[in-house]
Order: sequence, then structure tokens, then C-alpha cells
Amino acid sequence: MATRGFVVYLLSCLSAAVLSALLFTNRNDTNGYRGNSSLHYTPYVSSSEKVWPELEFSWRLLLATVIGFLGSACGTVGGVGGGGIFVPMLTLIVGFDTKSAAALSKCMIMGASASSVWYNLRVPHPTKEVPILDYDLALLFQPMLMLGITIGVSLSVVFPYWLITILIIILFLGTSSRSFFKGIEMWKAESILKKEMAKQQEAMVNSQGEPLIDSEYDPLAPREKKSELQILCFNLQWKMILVLMLVWIAFLVVQIIKNDVAVCSKWYWILFSLQVPIALAVFGYEAVKLNMEHKKRMSTGSTQAICEASIQWTATNLAFCALCGILGGTVGGLLGSGGGFILGPLLLEIGVIPQVASATATFVMMFSSSLSVVEFYLLKRFPIPYALYLMAVSVLAGFWGQFFVRKLITILGRASLIIFILSGVIFASALIMGIIGIEKSIQMMHNHEFMGFLSFCSSQ
Repeated sequence: MATRGFVVYLLSCLSAAVLSALLFTNRNDTNGYRGNSSLHYTPYVSSSEKVWPELEFSWRLLLATVIGFLGSACGTVGGVGGGGIFVPMLTLIVGFDTKSAAALSKCMIMGASASSVWYNLRVPHPTKEVPILDYDLALLFQPMLMLGITIGVSLSVVFPYWLITILIIILFLGTSSRSFFKGIEMWKAESILKKEMAKQQEAMVNSQGEPLIDSEYDPLAPREKKSELQILCFNLQWKMILVLMLVWIAFLVVQIIKNDVAVCSKWYWILFSLQVPIALAVFGYEAVKLNMEHKKRMSTGSTQAICEASIQWTATNLAFCALCGILGGTVGGLLGSGGGFILGPLLLEIGVIPQVASATATFVMMFSSSLSVVEFYLLKRFPIPYALYLMAVSVLAGFWGQFFVRKLITILGRASLIIFILSGVIFASALIMGIIGIEKSIQMMHNHEFMGFLSFCSSQ
């Protein structure tokens, strides 16, 4: 019920914002405030000329390096990337134009997520003898998420700038607060568990600290200790990775061909529509697999979960997951933040433990961000030296961020730290992007620029 409420919140915010934009647009049309309609604004992408500063040592580069390192470390641990921090940093501090900053932020997300995935592949599951990456959930959400991102990016060309700013504030504050309260609930549950374990340990020793049970009796057999190579091989499931790679290649080929076709032409819409059967085919394959496994276990009376999510894989819940994937991707593409800001909290909502939710969301994010990086590279949207430098910073940040947080979780015994980091990154993104968006929207109003919906075909 809580998950459905979360999705209803996203849908209601989106619907209310669009309705208000329509009313606002009609009022502006009657008042005649058209301004300079040739200036088309996309989310945090201005119509200014390309600005690429030189890569040289300065206080701006040093400050950007520190912010980028911290943003990448926290963003990958939370499974949200950190694009909401990188774009303002690259525009306000380094001095890039917003189109180039958006492309460079994808490079940073790709570098951080790739190093985090490499780290997670060498880490065992905290409670079970299964891979730390949930490939079933990745295969279920990745195609729908990438389809949603494509739809969201297209809508971002049409939606007015001020409406996107409102959506960022509402949705990011909503998801961050929901995740924060989820973290508090888990913190309380962990506190109760720690007290119970302390009582059990006290009951096993006498006043002199000597054990009260026979030393030959071992009620809990220790888990077999594996080497890093064994854990790596166990976490790698090549068949599932191959399917995910094929989906990635299919979307990339469609995007590359679509970029060379005239916007709104017949072939443009054919190629755009071709992404739908690709996503539905992969999602349908995984959905049928989960549904059949669910029916098989129900017939045998087994209550064991099929994957990390605690929900039952009925047809209704699978359709609900498809809706969540498309909605999350659409919102991420519309706001320019990618799908991590929605997928991370969503995995927590369906019962995935924080360590697996973070690892799986980062794994999916690696595919979506790398797809954008390849496309931006072919379009020559970012300078190569800066991209390599920022990717190197993000790679180090992603690895060491995972290392320190995992060590901290082991010492404190509190996986809820991941949820608090996730909530903090989303809240910081809402604050930064919201302030910048409000300031720019006020400036557009003072200049009497067009504040309504734009034409998709003429805005490309």
C-alpha cells in the first residue's frame, strides 16, 4: 500500500503541475505575453553558445573536484547518481554552458557507477547466498526505465521551464522525505535488533563471562568464507548481463539512427516507436519468468521470496512495476536527473534491503548513463580532456565512497545509513536545482518571455 501511495503521489503531482501549466498558458495567451518565442528552454539547458573552459589548475577546478568527489561518493552509495549536484556545479563554478554541463554530468555518473559496480561485484550478499546484484529486478526495470527516459527527454523540450522547476521541488522533496522516514523506521528496527542480540549474548554467559553452553555445540554454522575471486565469479551472471547489454545496444542503435533523421518525419516516429516493442519484449520475458516462478512456489506452499523484493509477483504487481519503471524514467528524463532518483527509493519501497537496492540501482544507472555518454560523444557535446578528468575523479569517488560506507555499516551494524545518504543527496539536489530554477524563471518573467508549452517539432 505504501508503494502504491508513493506512485500515486508522483502521478498526482505531475497531473496537477501540467493542469496548472495549461491554465497559466491560456492566461498568458489572452494577455499577449509571448516575448521572444525563439528562445526555447529545455530543463536546465539554455540557448546560449557553447562554452568550454580550458582545463587548468585554479580554485574553481579545485572546488569542483571536491564537490564532484563528494557528490559522486554519496550519489553512488545512495544509488541516485548525483546529477542534480553536478550540473549546477559545472555551470556556476567551472563555467560550462548548461548543455555541456548536462553531458559532462552523465560522464561523471557513468564513471562513479562503473567503479561502484566493480566494488559491489567483489562484495558478498549481507544475509543470503545470492549475488549482491538482483539481476531479475535489473532486467525488469532497466528496459522500462530507458523507455521512460526517452519519453521524458522528449517531453522536456515541450514543458515550460518554470513547470519543470516546480516538478523538481515537489517530486524531489517528496521522495527525499519518504526515504528519510523509511530510514528512521529501519533505524528503529535495527536498534531493537541490536538490543535483542545483546540480551541473547548476555544469556549465554555467566557472571564471570564463561559460556553456559557446551563448546562442542555450535547452533549456527559459520558461512563459508570465499575469496574475492570466488565472490566476483559468483556475483557475475553472464546470461543476464548479456541480455542487458543487448537491450543497451538496441536502444543505442535506435538513438544514433534517430539523430540523423529529420525531427517529426515519418522515419523519426517509426524509430521512436521502435523502442516500445524492444522494452516490452524484455520486460515481458522477465515478467513471465517471475510470474511462473511465483505460481510454482505458491502451488508447493513455499513462502521464499523469488528475488530481493518482498512483493508477490502477480500479474497486477508486474503491471504496476512496468508503470513504475516508465513513470520513473519519464520523470528522470523530464527533469534531467536520470532514473536513479526514482529507482533507488522505489526499490526500497518494494522491500529490497538498502545494500542490494543501492547496488542494483547503480548497476542499472551504469547502463542508462553510458548510453547517454556515447550519444553525447557522437554529438560532440563535451570536451574530452574535462570528461576524462571528471570521470577519473568520479571513479575514485565511487570506489572509496562504497568502501568507507560499507566499512561504517559493518562497524555500526546499521544499513539504514544508505537510506539517509540517499535522502540527503535527493534533498540537496532539490534545494540547489530549485533555487537556480526559481531564479531563472523570475528572470524569464521579467523579460516577458513565453511561459507556456512549446511545440515539439519546432523546439528541436
